[in-house]
Amino acid sequence: MADCKKRLNPVQSPDKVLNNFGQNRSWIIGSALLALFLGALDALVMSAAMPTIIAELGGLHLYAWVYSAYFLARAVSLPVFGKLSDLFATKNLFLFSIGLFVIASMAAGASPSMGFLVAARVFQGIGAGGIFALVYVVLSDVALPGQRAKTLSLASSVWGISSLIGPTLGGFIVTWFSWRWIFYMNLPLGLVSLGGIALFFREFREKPGKIHLDWAGVGCLSGFILSLLTLVMMGGRELAWDSLQLILLAVLTLVLGVGFYLAEKHAKDPILDFRFFKYPGFALGNIIAFCASFSIFALFAYAPLFLQGGLGRSPLEVGYAMLSLSLGWSMGSLFMGRVMHFVGQKRATLIGVVLMVAGCGFTLGFNSSTTMTQCFLIFQVVGLGMGFITLSTLLIVQDCLKSRDLGVATSFHQFSRTLGGTIGVGVCGGLVTARLMNQLEAANNLVPQEVMARLQESMSHLFQAEFQALIPDETMYILREAVVNGVYSTFIIVSAVSLISLFLAAFMPEKTSQKRMP
Repeated sequence: MADCKKRLNPVQSPDKVLNNFGQNRSWIIGSALLALFLGALDALVMSAAMPTIIAELGGLHLYAWVYSAYFLARAVSLPVFGKLSDLFATKNLFLFSIGLFVIASMAAGASPSMGFLVAARVFQGIGAGGIFALVYVVLSDVALPGQRAKTLSLASSVWGISSLIGPTLGGFIVTWFSWRWIFYMNLPLGLVSLGGIALFFREFREKPGKIHLDWAGVGCLSGFILSLLTLVMMGGRELAWDSLQLILLAVLTLVLGVGFYLAEKHAKDPILDFRFFKYPGFALGNIIAFCASFSIFALFAYAPLFLQGGLGRSPLEVGYAMLSLSLGWSMGSLFMGRVMHFVGQKRATLIGVVLMVAGCGFTLGFNSSTTMTQCFLIFQVVGLGMGFITLSTLLIVQDCLKSRDLGVATSFHQFSRTLGGTIGVGVCGGLVTARLMNQLEAANNLVPQEVMARLQESMSHLFQAEFQALIPDETMYILREAVVNGVYSTFIIVSAVSLISLFLAAFMPEKTSQKRMP
C-alpha cells in the first residue's frame, strides 16, 4: 500500500506545531467543542419534537428506532474512528465526520417518511461517533504541555450546556417553527466547525508508513456491538429473556465476541491490541469509566420515573432535579481540570468514586416522602463524582499508551462509557419493568383492567396528565407506591456497581505512564 506520509501534510515535531498554533489554538478548540455540541444536542432536542414528527410522518411502529438507530450507529463507529485516527490524518477524519453529520442532518430535516428519517439517523450516528471519538483526540493534540486536563475538561462543560438548553430549545423550535429546523440548524453551526478545523488544525502525530486495515476485526467488533446493545435494549421489554429470538441473539453476540478476539490475536495491526489490557491503568481506567457510566445513566433514565410517576412531581421539578446531575458533572470536570496537577490522577479518581458511592448510597434512603431538595443535593454529589472520574480516567488511559495510539486510547474510553451507560439503562429497565408489573399484578383487584392494559402497553402513560386524570385517587396512590418500589431496584443496582468502582480504584497504580509497548 502506498506510503501514508504521501497522503498527509508534512509531519512536524509536536513542540514546533504547538508553538505555531499560537492564537489559532483557541479557534481549533472552539471548533472542536462546537462539533461536540452538535452531537450532544442532537439526542436531547429530539424528545420534544417526536410527537409532532409522528403526527406528520406517521410510522408510530418506528418511534423507538429514531433513537436506537442513531445510538447504535454512534456506538459502532466510535472505536473504528479512534483506530483510524492513529492510521490516517486526524484532520481529514474529523472533517469527514462533521460533514457526514451535517449532510445527514439535512437529509433528516427533509424526511418524507419515518423510514427515511431512521435511515438518516443512522448516518447521523456514524458522524456523531466520529465526532465523539476525535474531538478528544484533537483537544489532546493541541493542548499546551501540562494543560491537557484543563483543555479536556472544557468538553464536559459542553455536555452540561447541551443538557441545559437541549429540551427547551427543541420545544421552542417545534412551537414557533417546524420540527425540521431541529436538523436544519446543524448546517450553519456545522459549517463554522468545519471551517475552523480546516483552516487552523495541523497534523503532527506520526502515522505509520504502511497501513494494514483490520477488516475482520472491524466486522466482528461492529457485529458484536450491534448484537450486544440490541440484546440489552430489547431484553425483558420487547422480547422475553427466555424467547427464542433473544437466545439466538445472545448466541450470535457470543460468537461475534469470540470472533473479534481471534481476529485481533492474528491481525498485523489490530483495531484493539489486547496487550493494552496488561497495563493496570488502561484496564482499570476503562472498567471504572464503564461502571460509573452504568450508574449515572441508569439514574438519568429512571430517576425521572421515580420523581414524576412515584412522587407525583411536575415535569419542571423533575427537570430541575435532573439538571443537578448534568451541572454537577460539568462543574466537577471543570474544577478537576484546573487542579489535576496538584491532586494527581489516582487521587482524583478515588475522590470521584467516593463521591459517586456516597451519592448512590444516599438514593437507598429514597421513599415516597423524599423531598426535591434531597434529590437535588444527592444528584449533585453523583454528578460531581462523575465529573472527576471521566476526566481522570481518560488521562490515565491516554498516559498508558504511546502517542501513536492516542486515538485508540481515547475512543476506547469513550466506548467504555457508552457501553456502560447502555447496559446500565438496559439492565435496570428490564428489572424496573418486571418489578413494577409484579407490584401492580399483586394489587390487581384494586387497579382497573383498563389502567393495567395501558401501563402494559407503555409505562410512559404514567407521565401523561390526561391519563392520571382518569385514575381515582386511591388507585393513583397504589400506582405511585408501585413505581417507588419498582425504581428502587435501580438504586440498589447502581449502588452496587459504584462499589465495584471503589474497589477497583484502590488498585489503580500511582504512575500510569507506560512506554514499553513495542
